[in-house]
Amino acid sequence: MKVWILNRKKLMVIMGCVITALVGAFTLTKNNIFMAEERKLPIYCVDRSDKVVSISFDAAWGNEQTQTLLDILAEKGVKSTFFLVGFWAEKYPESVKAIADAGHDVGNHSDTHPHLPKMERDKITSQIEDCNKKIEAAGAPRPILFRPPYGDYNNSVVEVTNELNMHCIQWDVDSLDWKDPSPEEMIKRIKSKIKPGSIILMHNGAKNTPEALPKIIDAIKGEGYNIVPISEIIYKENYSMDSQGKQKCNKS
Repeated sequence: MKVWILNRKKLMVIMGCVITALVGAFTLTKNNIFMAEERKLPIYCVDRSDKVVSISFDAAWGNEQTQTLLDILAEKGVKSTFFLVGFWAEKYPESVKAIADAGHDVGNHSDTHPHLPKMERDKITSQIEDCNKKIEAAGAPRPILFRPPYGDYNNSVVEVTNELNMHCIQWDVDSLDWKDPSPEEMIKRIKSKIKPGSIILMHNGAKNTPEALPKIIDAIKGEGYNIVPISEIIYKENYSMDSQGKQKCNKS
C-alpha cells in the first residue's frame, strides 16, 4: 500500500487546483444566468390595469369561415386581429381587404409558415417582408404585428421583427380550437384563463370556431372585459418585458 505524504508545496498546488475549479464553475454558472437574462421574448400578454383583452385569429389554410367570423364580429361590435400567412393573402386578397376594411388589425404570420428558428436571419427577414408585400398588395396597411408560425421563435426571430419596426406577438390564452373542442369547452377554457391584458389565440379555419365565437364574446363581456385589437392593447414605446413575456409600461 502506498502512503502519500503531502508537504507544504504539494498541498498549495492541490489547493490552487481546487480554487481554480471552483472559480471556473462559478463563472460558468454566472455566464449561464446572464445568457438566460438576455433571452429575447415576444409579447405574450400586457400588464394592464383596465379590463381589456384581445382576440386573434391565425389564417394559413382555408377560407370558408372568414366571412362568417367577420359577420359575427360586426354583429357583436368587436374589433379583432387576424394574422395572415403570405400565400393565404395572395390566394384570398378579397378577404384581406375585407378584414382591413372592417377595421380589424391585419398582422403578419410569415410568408410560407416555416419553422423560423431553423433559418438564417436574412431568410427570416424575407419571410416577414414578403408577407408584408402580399398583404399591402391586397389593399391592407403594412402590418406592425408579427406572429411566428407554430409560436416558434428564438432571439433572431424577435430581433429581426423589432428591426423591421414590428412587434412580435404570442398569446397567453389558447382556445385550442384547432383540436375541435366543443364551444362550451372553449368558453370554459377561455373564461378560466383570461386576465387584463390577455391575448387569445383562435383560428379562422377551426371546425367549431364560428359556433363558439359569439358565445365566447358574450362570456368575455359578461366578465366585464372590453375586447380590442392587439394594436390597441400593447404599448408601442417606453416599455419593458418581464421573464414571462408580459409587456410592461415604463412609467416616467
